[in-house]
Amino acid sequence: MKRRSAIIIVLLLVMAIAFETFQQLFYIKRFDLAQGVSFFYILKNQAYRWIIWMLFGFFLMKYVKKKAFVKNYTFGFFIKYIGFIIALVAVIIVIISCIQLYFDAELFSINILLSNYIPFYIFQKAPIFTLGYIAIAIILHFYFLNEKLQIQVQTLSELKDNNLELYDKLKAEINDKTTILNIKIGNKRKIIPIQEIIWIEADDYCAKVHLTNGKSYSMRSTLKALEEKLQKPFLRVHRKAIVNMDTAKELNTSEAPFLNLNNNIQVPVSKKNLKTVREFIS
Repeated sequence: MKRRSAIIIVLLLVMAIAFETFQQLFYIKRFDLAQGVSFFYILKNQAYRWIIWMLFGFFLMKYVKKKAFVKNYTFGFFIKYIGFIIALVAVIIVIISCIQLYFDAELFSINILLSNYIPFYIFQKAPIFTLGYIAIAIILHFYFLNEKLQIQVQTLSELKDNNLELYDKLKAEINDKTTILNIKIGNKRKIIPIQEIIWIEADDYCAKVHLTNGKSYSMRSTLKALEEKLQKPFLRVHRKAIVNMDTAKELNTSEAPFLNLNNNIQVPVSKKNLKTVREFIS
């Protein structure tokens, strides 16, 4: 992007110099102002003026870079922009007028400078100098905006990587299991802390949640979904039952194993889950 912007600026500069040189050559030949004047002769004579113009362009570049970070583009913003460019061109006009007066070997005079040279270069150079600066200012403005955007994108990318790294660390240290169940009862929702749950049984397409206070509530959920949400000490003991193992008094390992809970409810334990229950108790 930087290389492309530099190429565009150089092309604009070459076009501006070539246009002005051809323009002067046209007037000289059209009105027969001089004989034997060539394109390169005019180009050589005005080279120092464009060198000065380019040198002062560095001040414009600094100004544009500073203004590229402005968030709101108001009318005053554009007035200041144009004012700065006009001020630069005015300084350049004065400088090249003084230099040309010196080259012409005339006695330096403020009156001659103000009456002859400065008005001449205002009409001859000021328009093309101003338009050139405006074009360069626009190109540089968008270049610096793009540069600013790239910095912001890089910052956001680094922030994303840092947040992902932090998330992975937290995920490794903190499990995301639920600590409450949200059960819809009519038009209301009841929040039940999981420590108040004794056990949960499958009830057709619902799950019936049994609490320590003896109450039971049905909720639309599968035991598999609840098993994934609940953390220890909740344990799947049967395809139709999840038990809060803190409420289990004893495990009966008879032919039909079951858990005896604090409220004397007997919850069957499947042979498939018996080993898991034993390991948990041990």
